[in-house]
Amino acid sequence: MNDKDKLDEKWTFFSNNAHVLVCLTQKPQPTAREIAIQVGITERAVQRILKKMLVAGVLQARKVGRRNYYELDLGQRLRHPLEAHKTIGEFLKLIDS
Repeated sequence: MNDKDKLDEKWTFFSNNAHVLVCLTQKPQPTAREIAIQVGITERAVQRILKKMLVAGVLQARKVGRRNYYELDLGQRLRHPLEAHKTIGEFLKLIDS
């Protein structure tokens, strides 16, 4: 593989965590399986990301029947020092505009 091929490899500007967060804003909210398909990761990876976000207080879960629904804390600050001056809501607004 030459250098140009390496540069052309598929990559994105956002992490899988950000992709999962964006998926949770869809109406109706997708299931973990649907999120996994959209993001291109395993369902287990989605579950790990959701658990980290729950523990961090980024979202809360509400069970309805056999399904979980998530409520995002849009006022929560982003976690990296470079973005910590912005909230999750501001990030999602940027992505959605």
